[in-house]
Amino acid sequence: MASDQSLQAHQGHENESVWMGAKEPFKASYGKLMMWYFLLSDAFTFAGFLIAYGTLRFSSPTWPVPDFVFSSLPGGIHHKPLIFVTFMTFVLIVSSVTMVRAVQEGHRYNKKGVVFWMLMTIFGGLCFLGCQAWEWTTLMGGENMSIHTNPFGTHTESGVYLEGDGHDIKAGDAFHAHQTYLIHQHNGEWAPLKYKTESGLIKEQQFGPKAFGALFFFITGFHGFHVLSGVVFLLIIMINVASGVYVQRRNHYEMVEKIGLYWHFVDLVWVFVFLVFYLL
Repeated sequence: MASDQSLQAHQGHENESVWMGAKEPFKASYGKLMMWYFLLSDAFTFAGFLIAYGTLRFSSPTWPVPDFVFSSLPGGIHHKPLIFVTFMTFVLIVSSVTMVRAVQEGHRYNKKGVVFWMLMTIFGGLCFLGCQAWEWTTLMGGENMSIHTNPFGTHTESGVYLEGDGHDIKAGDAFHAHQTYLIHQHNGEWAPLKYKTESGLIKEQQFGPKAFGALFFFITGFHGFHVLSGVVFLLIIMINVASGVYVQRRNHYEMVEKIGLYWHFVDLVWVFVFLVFYLL
């Protein structure tokens, strides 16, 4: 009888230890485990958006060519495909490296090191957001793309233009099938150009699929919101580190590790966004 009571007491104590957090599942703290659950659910959300974009992209007969759409640089420089967005991607990847350094300094209990590398990560995030703001401003203000309008059309067959747009296209310029063009505005009105196809038909430039603009702004904006949220959380945690808040805690700099997981996730998602929107 005594042995049975002792066994029951031991089992009760063991169960209490499990539920009270004495045993960490997968050798991860409760906070880290919840962060992983959140990131997993967020990954499914982004995957759904990107799969939807890919489905529309490959089911549509025409789609804007990324090399043409994303070919501008600050300073009025054009026809430099994907250079700017490649720079944006590089900045975000570098910020992920600085976040790794912040976590390493946290393991060494080096408060100054943590603050410095988190500050570098924040700078990288702000730089990325600034680049994305410029890209959006160029597409919306300079090229008049919106969630409702896509002025980037694509030719379905080769031909020659019968008139120019005062920008890059002149009357008599030839084009080939699957070449993307931009419909410009004159005095606030759209001015699509007429052209003659190889088959002898006279046609007019048509707007591209609306889904391109809508999905581009929605998905990149959704990701940008994650970056902005990460910058805010990084700033708050960095201030707490500098104030010595985490020094007295049992898990010390675990909060830095958790925001590090989030930041690496945001960087990884951008790699897929870059692949789907800018390379396919």
